[in-house]
Amino acid sequence: MPTQQSSLTARLEARISTDLHATLKRAAEIEGRTVTDFVIAAVQTAARRAIEQAEVIQLSLADQQVFAAALMKPPKANTALKKAFARHRKLTNVV
Repeated sequence: MPTQQSSLTARLEARISTDLHATLKRAAEIEGRTVTDFVIAAVQTAARRAIEQAEVIQLSLADQQVFAAALMKPPKANTALKKAFARHRKLTNVV
């Protein structure tokens, strides 16, 4: 039966060069952290940044204005859109 602690943590191992290890150790010492704490903080920051870049759409000011205008005054539904809505209603049983 797994212990409480084992269900709350996971292990990550990586092979790195001795030069990189020395760099990480030095950076951790400068910040007054352990190498593990330093690496965890750096990895969390990098992971959040990667996810944000993948999930957040950034628009130029001109694109923001075009998008807002389309939301405020959408174009009239064409035949293809009407067919898509009808198909969606049929598939989802929405009246």
